[in-house]
Amino acid sequence: MVWRVAPGALVALVALSTLAALTPLGIAYVGKRLIDAVVLRDHDAALSLVLLELGLVSLLALAQRGLSLVRSLLGARLSVDVNVMILDKALLASLSRFEDPEFYDQLSRARREASSRPLAVVMGLFQIVQNTVTLLGYAALLSRASGWAVVGLMASALPATIAEVRLASDAFRLRNRRSPETRRLGYLEYVLGNEVFAKEVRMYGLGPLLLGRYRDVAEGLYREDRGVAVRRAWVGYLLSSLATATFYGCYLALALAAVAGRITLGELTLYVVAFRQGQQAFTSVLSALGGIYEDNLYMTNLFAFLALPPSEPPRASGASPAVAGEGIVFEDVGFRYPGQTRFALRHVSLSIPRGQHLAIVGQNGSGKTTLIKLLTRLYEPTEGRILLDGRDLRDWEDAELRARVGVVFQDFARYQLSLRENVGVGSVPHLDDEARVLRAIERGGADELLGALPEGLETPLGRWFKREGVELSGGQWQRIALARAFMREEADVLILDEPTAALDAEAEQAVFERFQALAAGRTTVLISHRFPTVRGADHIVVLADGAIVEQGSHEALVAAGGRYARMFALQAEGYR
Repeated sequence: MVWRVAPGALVALVALSTLAALTPLGIAYVGKRLIDAVVLRDHDAALSLVLLELGLVSLLALAQRGLSLVRSLLGARLSVDVNVMILDKALLASLSRFEDPEFYDQLSRARREASSRPLAVVMGLFQIVQNTVTLLGYAALLSRASGWAVVGLMASALPATIAEVRLASDAFRLRNRRSPETRRLGYLEYVLGNEVFAKEVRMYGLGPLLLGRYRDVAEGLYREDRGVAVRRAWVGYLLSSLATATFYGCYLALALAAVAGRITLGELTLYVVAFRQGQQAFTSVLSALGGIYEDNLYMTNLFAFLALPPSEPPRASGASPAVAGEGIVFEDVGFRYPGQTRFALRHVSLSIPRGQHLAIVGQNGSGKTTLIKLLTRLYEPTEGRILLDGRDLRDWEDAELRARVGVVFQDFARYQLSLRENVGVGSVPHLDDEARVLRAIERGGADELLGALPEGLETPLGRWFKREGVELSGGQWQRIALARAFMREEADVLILDEPTAALDAEAEQAVFERFQALAAGRTTVLISHRFPTVRGADHIVVLADGAIVEQGSHEALVAAGGRYARMFALQAEGYR
């Protein structure tokens, strides 16, 4: 991954790590020669050696500064690329996956580690190589004094590393287990600090309640983190004390050897530095191994997410071609949300001829919006199939299918973008086609809004990023959403899910008059609770508990005296 992202940085890491590994050995040896020169009162040699050591120390500082720079730049580069990989994978996930808490946990764990763990693994590997080279050099120097010193150097650092690996495993399991709590904290932060919820939070006095819940969850996570941190600190202290005792034992033996005259003062200095630095190098190697082990545990979250199979099943080979004019057909369609036993829709069979104006009515939760999401292939049917012009929706290319459909959902998005972009995203290839954007705005009934905005099409909607952004009312946002759907001028299927819920009666009437004119020759599917708009449809379908219970024209359904007639009578009574 690193080689693909930044090969130059990887080469620089190799060169600088090699330099940083070898230079300390030279500094230690020059230091030994300098002390011996001082003991012999060799003025010229001492001067030369001091200058040489200065040069080596400067070179080491340059290598370390270069490593810091490369690490910083590589970390930023990896963070961008890995996050792009994660978000690209998320874009391929089906809508049903976003309604699965387990998927959110996987996504949260992957994103949490994306910015730091890949770089940590790479730097850990280079740290191992660098310190191993340094360690071997110090071990070679120490072996001239005592083989036991080399053994003590190695053995004293092992217990702390083994303990660190075990504690890292415990910390990893703890963080993975509490992914739902971490996501809950993020959600509470979003609610307490976002304008979408600000009005209700203040009007209903929800602040203390939600802040209390946030504090409870955060305190619970803190207590767990504190327990792990305290255990790590105590175990690390006790086992590092063992390494310190080993060092001073060898230090004493070398000091006594120098007193007895078996080694020179310069050799004593060299061996003490070699043991101390060698011990640190070996500890660093083992610590890096433990770090890589821990980082690898967390990287499994990233790679597990990236390895998720695509949501979209493979298309059948030899799929039948589309037949123009056949329209839309639901054949015994059923749908059940992941992890649910109850079907949201079941045994739905429906034919929508090309050019028909269809209205769907029913109580909340009857399956209306689910049916629309199946028709737009945001969901795949659990049972049965849906045909468009005689061809199964699963056999259509996504871009080809969605280019034929213009849709406004009840919970449409309110993008913190300019007016031009808010409308233009309805057909991304035509985002910069100003004439098309203006036509869509007029058809969606947002032309008066455009005239009132200070910067016209370039006016930012919302104030998340710019103070001069304009906040819109619910009805104004709904006009923007309608205009967005009308950007798809080539679409021959228009779907409106409660498209005028936030509009007043006059604006609603104007939208539907315009809609009927623009929908001529197109297939339209309208979900609405307002019968004045429903009654003008060619065909009306009544849903209840996920099934079609009635269908027909307005007159036929009223005459039948069933569920539709009762709902119509109740609403009509409200206008008397």
